[in-house]
Amino acid sequence: MAHSPRTPGIVAGRLASDTLARNFADLHPPLDAHEARVAADRCYFCHDAPCMEACPTAIDIPLFIRQIATETPLAAAATILSQNILGGMCARVCPTETLCEEVCVRETAEGKPVEIGRLQRFATDTAMAQGPQPFSRAAPTGKSVAVVGAGPAGLACAHRLAMHGHDVVVFDAREKPGGLNEFGIAAYKSTGGFARAEIDWLVAIGGIELRHGQALGRDMSLDALHTQYNAVFLGMGLAGVNALGLPGSELAGVEDAVGFIGRLRQAEDLSSLAVGRNVVVIGGGMTAIDAAVQAKLLGAEHVTIAYRRGREAMKASRFEQDLAAEKGVTILTGVQPAGFFGDGAVAEVELAYTDGSGETLRLAADQVLMAIGQKLEGAPGALTIEGGKIIVTGAGRTSRAGVWAGGDCASGGDDLTVTAVAEGRDAAEDIHASLVG
Repeated sequence: MAHSPRTPGIVAGRLASDTLARNFADLHPPLDAHEARVAADRCYFCHDAPCMEACPTAIDIPLFIRQIATETPLAAAATILSQNILGGMCARVCPTETLCEEVCVRETAEGKPVEIGRLQRFATDTAMAQGPQPFSRAAPTGKSVAVVGAGPAGLACAHRLAMHGHDVVVFDAREKPGGLNEFGIAAYKSTGGFARAEIDWLVAIGGIELRHGQALGRDMSLDALHTQYNAVFLGMGLAGVNALGLPGSELAGVEDAVGFIGRLRQAEDLSSLAVGRNVVVIGGGMTAIDAAVQAKLLGAEHVTIAYRRGREAMKASRFEQDLAAEKGVTILTGVQPAGFFGDGAVAEVELAYTDGSGETLRLAADQVLMAIGQKLEGAPGALTIEGGKIIVTGAGRTSRAGVWAGGDCASGGDDLTVTAVAEGRDAAEDIHASLVG
């Protein structure tokens, strides 16, 4: 339940506007041209580079870094974007510390990898600043494809299909496109309205129509889409919220962390955002870290992450865990919520140790943010669902002919923006082959 007048501990304006501006400044400031050349010169340009193997979109990382080193950043951007059309956002939000940079030879030898993420941002930002994308549409095929979900998977799929000359209509349940890139990541990772600017740049290829406020199962059916379009791609993510069903879950001040992050991302004035004095975040993934750090940056005095396993089992990377600690967030491991207590509004969280001891502890909390994962909503019963996701084979083929799926709603890889992009792109290639073959 979202906060209300019954939650006096959740208030706006805890910090001055200038302090908030500093707190939510770019987490990784962009490199200038000289800094980019210096950073690029550290690359060994490895043959069979491990960084490239670790990239879910298989970007030729040594090539684009060499192109930056030789002062051709537009060529570098083309190398990146040909594999990952959302390369600008991925440069900002990818956990590079557990992907390309973790296996960098410099990291292995010196403990300091080449700054692949920041170099990717330098190249893609340079390209976006200088004008149109380096791609154009093929001749129209007369085929049309429905894409459900304007998140990373859907957008990557739509762009690749448009490149091949197909007409694409993208349906999304929200009032803006972008999915988690727009609503679900920390504001300090994507500043200055970048998420929307990247989408406007992407759809400028032509042949892509965005329709908002359209949810599968509510405003349209898979059967109708399947009849009206030559193919359908489902990339609607996980819109539902998991629930623990604990005592006190209905109290004011107990809410979903994704909703909290979404309000923050859409706020025009950070000083208008209400936050508790004592905030407890339940979960151990990226959403938990993003919610906890931002609560602290908004002015919460005490922020605690409660996670049921050990730190090594947290889905959030060690970098993200350390960032939270650096910002003053306490991370409690080996505990899980047992109940929430208060008179109309939450005042305390009871946590039970998971070691079997039966011991519990209570924390003061006027705001509790639940970051325990999301679930699939609106998926048609005609598709095979297992473990809360649409089962896919190959390049996103579902159990129904003519329907593909990718991103968080589908079985497959990690729930990462870059993985969703790869799945959307690969599904588009398979759809194209099926339409023209």
